[in-house]
Amino acid sequence: MTSPLLEAVALACERDWRMLFENLELRLASHDMLQISGPNGSGKTSLLRLLAGLMQPTAGEVRLNGQALSSQRYELANNLLWIGHAAGIKDLLTAEENLSWLCALHRPATREAIWTALAAVGLKGFEDVPCHTLSAGQQRRVALARLYLDSPPLWILDEPFTALDKQGVAQLEEHLVRHCEGGGMVVLTTHHTLARMPAGYRNIDLGQWAV
Repeated sequence: MTSPLLEAVALACERDWRMLFENLELRLASHDMLQISGPNGSGKTSLLRLLAGLMQPTAGEVRLNGQALSSQRYELANNLLWIGHAAGIKDLLTAEENLSWLCALHRPATREAIWTALAAVGLKGFEDVPCHTLSAGQQRRVALARLYLDSPPLWILDEPFTALDKQGVAQLEEHLVRHCEGGGMVVLTTHHTLARMPAGYRNIDLGQWAV
């Protein structure tokens, strides 16, 4: 069995004095796609934030390459691409400026690479347009263009299909599958029913882990 890049051991999460889940276990290795499902309020986004190191668990531990995530911040930054439920872009910046700023945090990208990524998500000709003038779907595409740049192996995505049209949904599904088939890993939440899944697809229903 391939050694996991990311794993959760006896993980528990409490929010607002309510235990969302406990004793949760998961392992994520190369080629895996893990979908987190469950009813509203079951802790889907909280689990993603725990796996991305943005929250601390109530109990248990998240590990990266077998070591506690808390001691692997630099390694996590090199291995992780996080896109939250909100697009996470600056309204006053252009599409190109947003991607340049986001990439500069860990993996700087050239202007040519950024324009190629924007073209890949259907935003050719919108490179220098301020993002506040774009539709919600176009703003989502700006955020998702990061997936078409030089990116780390682990993608953690919270509702990535939000505001996308039918063509955008199909394109993103195909891109996620190709990423996994190439050795990458994806953890995502979505209310969308996936039409394309890689061989390493699994689902965790947090409703089954509720306390």
